[in-house]
Amino acid sequence: MLVLASASPRRQELLCNASIPFTVQAAGIDETALPGESPRSCAERLARDKARAISRLRPQEYVLGADTIVVVDGAMLGKPRDAADAARMLRMLAGRSHQVITGVCLVKAVDTEDIRSETTSVTMRELSDDEIRAYVATGEPMDKAGGYAIQGIASRWIPRIEGDYSNVMGLPVSLVYRMLRNAGAV
Repeated sequence: MLVLASASPRRQELLCNASIPFTVQAAGIDETALPGESPRSCAERLARDKARAISRLRPQEYVLGADTIVVVDGAMLGKPRDAADAARMLRMLAGRSHQVITGVCLVKAVDTEDIRSETTSVTMRELSDDEIRAYVATGEPMDKAGGYAIQGIASRWIPRIEGDYSNVMGLPVSLVYRMLRNAGAV
């Protein structure tokens, strides 16, 4: 059985929709980027750290770790700290394109460790201050990398994506499935 090292309801929903059986055991790790670390390296390292933390507790099972980072002008945007931070992020993203990078790591004890990442380009239309204020007030941005949910209210502001839609939600399902097949886990 696959163990998802994440409490993210979106990742759980994506795995369920793809009929990939799993259980959940979230890994509580520090998600701070290291000085000078690139967004891709950061996402992959955090995914690896999450997977390894749970794999130590469940060495006989495949463990999947994931971490999503939004990048605009080289700046990494994680989850907003508060409403003001969410509004700041949305102002940075409005009217332009940005990248969503999700690092994924599949671990099984010392036998298997596969680390990869997926990048999707997302274009968000211009947003008024009123739209940002109203959106932040819904609470939807608060646990999302970059401060928005493409599958939620923010979907009305996304005219274009290039790449994997599920990646923007937090888990590149097609990539994960290939990793699981390569490891013999499905």
